[in-house]
Amino acid sequence: MSQCDVALIGLAVMGQNLVLNMADNGYSVGVYNRTHAVTEQFLAGPAQGASVSGFESLAELVNGLSKPRKIVLLVKAGGAVDAVIKELMPLVDPGDLIIDLGNSHFPDTQRRWEAMQESGVHFIGSGVSGGEEGARTGPSIMPGGDAAAWPMIKDIFQSISAKVDGEPCCDWVGSGAAGHYVKMVHNGIEYGDMQLICEAYQLLDEGLGLSADELHQVFSDWNNTELDSYLIEITGHILGYRDEDGEPLVTKIMDKAGQKGTGKWTGISALDLGMPVSLIGESVFARCLSALKQERTVASKALSGPNPQISVEDRNAFINDVKEALFASKIISYTQGYMLLREASNEYGWELNFGAIAMMWRGGCIIRSQFLTDIKKAFDKNPELSNLLLDDYFKDAIDRCQGAWRRVISKAVEVGIPTPCFSTALAFYDGYRRERLPANLLQAQRDYFGAHTYERVDRPAGEFFHTNWTGTGGDISSQTYNV
Repeated sequence: MSQCDVALIGLAVMGQNLVLNMADNGYSVGVYNRTHAVTEQFLAGPAQGASVSGFESLAELVNGLSKPRKIVLLVKAGGAVDAVIKELMPLVDPGDLIIDLGNSHFPDTQRRWEAMQESGVHFIGSGVSGGEEGARTGPSIMPGGDAAAWPMIKDIFQSISAKVDGEPCCDWVGSGAAGHYVKMVHNGIEYGDMQLICEAYQLLDEGLGLSADELHQVFSDWNNTELDSYLIEITGHILGYRDEDGEPLVTKIMDKAGQKGTGKWTGISALDLGMPVSLIGESVFARCLSALKQERTVASKALSGPNPQISVEDRNAFINDVKEALFASKIISYTQGYMLLREASNEYGWELNFGAIAMMWRGGCIIRSQFLTDIKKAFDKNPELSNLLLDDYFKDAIDRCQGAWRRVISKAVEVGIPTPCFSTALAFYDGYRRERLPANLLQAQRDYFGAHTYERVDRPAGEFFHTNWTGTGGDISSQTYNV
């Protein structure tokens, strides 16, 4: 048997599809699964006739690879990744490469990367997005870790990735856990995008009373505008899909959302780094609220509120307002996501290329959209851009959408339809554009009860003061520090 170019461990659907993708692109692939029957079924089924070889043990798999060995892991995040790496380390040689292509939390990736630095074995932690279909036909791939190992896997990853205008949606992200961090933020933005679309749907469905066919048409039409994206496209398809009885299937699905944790991880990281990523946080909490289905059912019979039906003189004008509000809120979502990426890049020394990240997300992944091209242009024009809202394109877009955005949220509040992400997006925008916020009072409160001190606008920055507000509290202040 000839030596394989690359190995993949973990033959769930994503793993199988990536193997077939690699084989389609001319690479011979060795595969291993803890349950060998899964390997045998794969070889006899989807991989039949492909340049794929199955192995019964990790030792056989490692021996079946050409050197330097390239071993991709697609196993469950967490302890399973550590367990496989522990088994592999005695079998591989310095100069070989282990790649975690699963959905690992970035602190785990950072720990693994640091632990392997002295072994001579290279380590890459790579985000991958696109689901089962993307894995088979071309995902977005976000590799980070040991930069010296990138040339070893670059051709394979860029061959199997999605392409937009001939450019692969895969490039080197940065050292350590940069790849998995960027994937985490991608997933956080995905949470926000999905919740924003759901809020638009509820406004038009429950509020305006559009039929299933009308909703299908609205979202299909929106996909031919600046909202052109994978998530808008599939929403149109979903709203047009009929069950066996001819009724819209979406109306029969329980309004109880699940989650796997990446949105929560993004929110926690934002809190750790002090970045106001409020929209992603609200999208996570919206899923948490939806999960309280039984409580909401009881509350719906006990708590009062206005009639959710929206009355407007021009229905088409309101539909367009919802579109504009959705687009403005989407801009805020990506603005906050990029604020978090910038802060993480500074904190962890990753030197992220923000324009390149937009290119990686432009195809193959769940948040792929035409919109990302505009983000790439913004960073091409100004690589030091501190905030997307300060780019002319996005500033003008917000100016254009702002009236509609405010009208939609006002109407939603009036009729009692919850729009947590539309609303927090606007609140962030209004806060970010204000030179003065009421935090002066907040600092006074902190100093009053905790002697936490404050700065003064009429004194040099960095000089801290404490007031004995009651005359009995004393003049000793607490130490100044930031969490």
